[in-house]
Amino acid sequence: MSNALWIAVLASAAGTLLIRLLPLLWMQRRLARQASDDSLEAMPQWLGLLGPVMIAAVFGVSLMPVTPDAISWLATAIGVLATLAVWWYKRTLGWPVAAGVAAYGMVMMLLG
Repeated sequence: MSNALWIAVLASAAGTLLIRLLPLLWMQRRLARQASDDSLEAMPQWLGLLGPVMIAAVFGVSLMPVTPDAISWLATAIGVLATLAVWWYKRTLGWPVAAGVAAYGMVMMLLG
């Protein structure tokens, strides 16, 4: 592997670690300071919204094709429809994702 790839891998690993470690350390300090309160107010409100907001951001980014041409948009639309259909039928997380990826891949292979 080239040096640029190793630097990218290490930067991704450090970023992933910091994204998880810094909020943990911050909340541990905050809860330790407010240990005498024994109230739920020690937990900030925005922390409960952070997970759904991050999922929505990843979802929004994943809907945008890399090359925005007609075939990519069609494949994305069919992949989303397949994902929703399988989710509606199964009500799980794994199978809908697999179906959406498979539908996207099939359209790209057949038309691309």
